[in-house]
Amino acid sequence: MRRDIFTEEHDAFRDLVRAFTDKEILPHYRRWEEEGVADRAVWRKAGEHGLLGMDVDTVYGGGGDPDYRHHAILGEELARAGVYAPTLSLHNEIAGLYLRTLTTEEQRLRWLPGFCSGELVTAIAITEPDAGSDVQRLRTRAVRHGDRYVIDGQKTFITNGAVADLVLVAARTGDGPAGSAVSVFAVESDRPGFGRGRRLDKIGMRAMDTVELFFDGVEVPAANLLGKEGRALAYMMRTLRQERMMIAVAALATAERVFEDTLEYCRTREVFGQPVGRHQHNRFVLAELATALTVARSFTDRCIVEHGAGRLDAEEAAMAKWWNTELCQKVVDRCLQLFGGYGVVRDFPVARAFVDTRAQTIYGGTTEIMKELIGHSLI
Repeated sequence: MRRDIFTEEHDAFRDLVRAFTDKEILPHYRRWEEEGVADRAVWRKAGEHGLLGMDVDTVYGGGGDPDYRHHAILGEELARAGVYAPTLSLHNEIAGLYLRTLTTEEQRLRWLPGFCSGELVTAIAITEPDAGSDVQRLRTRAVRHGDRYVIDGQKTFITNGAVADLVLVAARTGDGPAGSAVSVFAVESDRPGFGRGRRLDKIGMRAMDTVELFFDGVEVPAANLLGKEGRALAYMMRTLRQERMMIAVAALATAERVFEDTLEYCRTREVFGQPVGRHQHNRFVLAELATALTVARSFTDRCIVEHGAGRLDAEEAAMAKWWNTELCQKVVDRCLQLFGGYGVVRDFPVARAFVDTRAQTIYGGTTEIMKELIGHSLI
C-alpha cells in the first residue's frame, strides 16, 4: 500500500535497506541468535551502505539529511524482517541524538566519523539493577578530580554493551534530585576499570546482545562530559520521545508483517474442507486485526510526520508507543492461534515474533508508565 508520507526518494532508500538486510543480515541471523551477538563486520557494512548517521553532517562522514523518515524506514524494514541486531536504530536515533546535539566541535570530530563508518559502535547505559524508569534511584556516581571524573557503579540491560566502543553513561554528579544531579558521560570501552558482565539470557531478541556493565574507578577526562553537568534528566526526556517513536514504528511494522503472513496462510491452509479464513470466527478475527492495524497506521504515520517537523509532544509519543506495542502483542497472539501447530515452530515468523516482541511493552517505558504520563497531562 502506497503511503503518502513518503516520496520516490524514500522508496529508493527502502529498497536499499531491504537489499542490505537480505544480503548482510538474514544469512547470518540464526548464527547470531545462537552466539548472542551480531558480527562486528556488519556495522562497517552498514556504514558503507550509508545506513549510519544519515542525519549527521557530511563533514563528519554522515549523510547530512535530517529527514526523520529515513530513520522510520530503516526501523520498519528491520522489524518486518524480524531483525533486532545489529541495533542500527538505537545507534542512529538515540546515541546519535546525544552525539549530534550535546557535543562540542572537538567531541564531534573525535567520535562522529567512526559513528558513521561503523568503526565505533555505541550503547546507552542508564538502567541499573535497582533503577529503571525511576532515575531518582540511580547510584552510579561520577566524582570530579581536577580535569577528570572518576566513575563507579553498575548498569544492566545494556543493548550493544558487548560490542560497544563508546558508552553514554548516566551518572550522579551531585546529591540532590535527579533533575539537577545526574550527568551524561561518554566512556570509551578500553578505559581501565571498565568491565562487561554476562550476556543476559533473554527469551527473545537473542541476536541483540544485552549485558551488564561495571565501572570500577573508571577515569574519563572532563572533556567527555556531554552537555552540561546536572542536565541529564532534561536530555533524557528529549531522547525518550524519539526512543518511543522508534519502538512504536518497529512494533507496528512487525504486527503488519505477521498479519500479512497470517492472511496468506488463512487463504491457502484448509481445515474441514475449506480455507482457515473461510470460517466465520476466523474471518471476524482477521477483520478486527485489519481494522486495528489500519487505524494504528494512520495515527503512526501522522506521528512520524509531526515528529520529523518537531511538533510531536511527549504525550502523543507515549500514546503511539503503548498502543502499537500492545497491539503488536494482540496481533501476534491471535495470528499464532490461527497458524495452529505451525505457530509454535520457530521456522515460522509468527513464532519468532511471539517471543521477540514481548519486551516491547516494557523497554522505553512500560505501558503502565505511558498511561501515567498521558493521564498526568490530562489532569
